Amino acid sequence: MKPLVIIAVIMTGMLGASFTFEAFQEKKPWPVPENYKNMKNPVATDAASIAEGKALWGTHCKSCHGTKGMGDGPKAAQLKTEAGDFTKADVQGQSDGSLFYKTSEGRDDMPGFKKKIPDADERWSIVNYMRTFKK
Repeated sequence: MKPLVIIAVIMTGMLGASFTFEAFQEKKPWPVPENYKNMKNPVATDAASIAEGKALWGTHCKSCHGTKGMGDGPKAAQLKTEAGDFTKADVQGQSDGSLFYKTSEGRDDMPGFKKKIPDADERWSIVNYMRTFKK
């Protein structure tokens, strides 16, 4: 084999391994403390809460997670981790407390919002809005 062909084969293999590793990284588990898993949403799921959650979503979440929570916002392609599709059963099946924890604390590319949105009831309203993404 010619040296350039060998280099091309090696580079292709390394690139493929890199994509495989990134795909694995995107699917890593996101542990939630038990006290959050069992936490009940204190904010009633009503029109006012959903409207507030939608407004906050538009300001803080839409750029990555998209208008309809499908992970297709304009910044999603720039992330190292997948933004996630909130319409899917694996997201909708999580407890309100789990979604509240993840929204509040963040991880990796996902910022925590407990400082940007210090009012816990507003973060709970985002959870209520996220529930509207069911397919």
